[in-house]
Formats: sequence, structure tokens, C-alpha cells
Amino acid sequence: MSDAAKPRIGFIGLGNMGTPMSRRLAEAGFSVTGTDLAEENRARLAHAGGTAVETAVQVAAASDVLVLMLPNSSIVESVLIDDGVAAALSASAVIVDMSSSEPLRTRALAERLAAEGLARLVDAPVSGGVGGAEKGTLTIMAGGDAAVVESLSPIFSVLGRVRHTGAVGSGHALKALNNLLSATHLLATSEAMVAGQEFGLDPETMLEVFNSSSGRSGSTENKWPNFVLTGRYDSGFGLGLMLKDMRIATQLAEDIERPSLLGNSAVELWTKAAADLDVAADHTEIARWAGHKDKG
Repeated sequence: MSDAAKPRIGFIGLGNMGTPMSRRLAEAGFSVTGTDLAEENRARLAHAGGTAVETAVQVAAASDVLVLMLPNSSIVESVLIDDGVAAALSASAVIVDMSSSEPLRTRALAERLAAEGLARLVDAPVSGGVGGAEKGTLTIMAGGDAAVVESLSPIFSVLGRVRHTGAVGSGHALKALNNLLSATHLLATSEAMVAGQEFGLDPETMLEVFNSSSGRSGSTENKWPNFVLTGRYDSGFGLGLMLKDMRIATQLAEDIERPSLLGNSAVELWTKAAADLDVAADHTEIARWAGHKDKG
């Protein structure tokens, strides 16, 4: 695709994930206009070759495809509706919500935009963390009209691997369910690792055996060796954000009358961890919390 044929991309939310994602798009030759509440984040986009502006409406005016990387559904709705961003987009524009939003609210928002003749909405949350954003190896879960999702392939291919998950809202549902699984096996892994070490087992030996056995998971292959044993605890994804996604998943289960019993128990434990740890704790610090004998 020639640069002239490439859609203009707007990016709202230039945090831990948005910064490397927008940078990759700019480096791939897309015209990227973005904004963030933090001035230093806007400066990073400008340094990467994008155009940094101060308001979300300015981003919308310069966008054919508007990417959102925001904390939650309430902020997504506030930016699009209350701040007038959706109205500032052309009717042919596409909004790509790559945030971790609530599936049913995403579906309702898409229906509202369609009823008002505004831009089309695709939900496309990601998995893979900051490392995946930097390397362009994210897993992208895209919900929405299949033709619209396909039209976004040149953008998604810069960021990672895309899978069309179904109707709008399905991407956000799958992302939340994925993170519920991720959080549950990270806590289970941490408890097993703590018990094994207190018994006298070597942690690296434990991981080697787990990773060649049925206990293998993303927690044993990535999070424990790279962020826990190293003492880094810096995956770039906050514990509070993980807990938010877990709650989205368990609430979705309640809404469709399929309660998640183990999931609810995991949410309860992660809630205790969030109360005990610093508000800015990385989600991998659940392992540190699991090792505290007085965690309650």
C-alpha cells in the first residue's frame, strides 16, 4: 500500500501500550495524529514522527481511522460522546476501540453511533503486553463487521496478528475472558512456586519441569521467569487493570446467567491483593503478595 493510499490514523491514549503502538504505525509510514493527557507522552509521539495535538477533537478532524487506547468504557463513552469526538469524525471513518472495555456497553455504543449516522465501531483489544506492542507481536481480537475488520488489516499487521472474533463486542468479551484465565493461573502458579520453594525446591528447576509438563502456562513460561524471579515486576500492565478485566469477565458471566465460580474466587483474592499492594503495582506483583504469610 502506497503512503498516499494509507488511511490517516488518529490515536487517543498514548500510555504504556499506546506509545509503542502509535510509534510503530508512524514508522510504518502512516500519518499518525495523537493526543494524551500527559505532555511527555505527546512529545514521544512527535519524536517518533507523528503529530501531537492537545485535544481529542483535533485528533478526530485528522483521522480516517481513530484508535482508542483508554482505561475503561466510561472514558471511551465520555471521549466519543461527551467530548464530541464521534461527531467530529466523518461518517465514513472507523473507530477502533483497542481498550479493555465492557462488551455489552461496547455493543450499545456501536448501536448508538449507527443510529445517529456516525462512524462505525470495531472493538479490537490486544494481548501481549508492552513487549508485544514494541515488537509488533500483539494478539488482536477484533469484533465488528467482517468487511470493516478486513479493511483494517494493513494497520493491524503493523501491530500484530489479528483474529476476527465475531460481532461488535466480541473482541472485548474474549479479551476479558483471556485475562481472567491469565490472572487465575498466575495466582495458582505463584502459590505453587511459593510452596515449592518453602519445601526446598529450586525455582528454576520447578519452572523447567512445569514448562515440559502439564502445568505449563504463560505464567510459567513468561511471567515468572521474566518478571518475578528477576525481581523486576515491570510487565507494564497494572494489577488494577488486570482486576478490572477480571471483573468484566465475571460480570459478563453473570449477565448471561453462567456464573463463574472459580473466577469469582480469583477476583476476591486479587481484590485483597490490590488492597494490600501499592495502587501502582504491576500485575505480576500478585506473586510477591502470594508469598506473604500474613496476606489473610
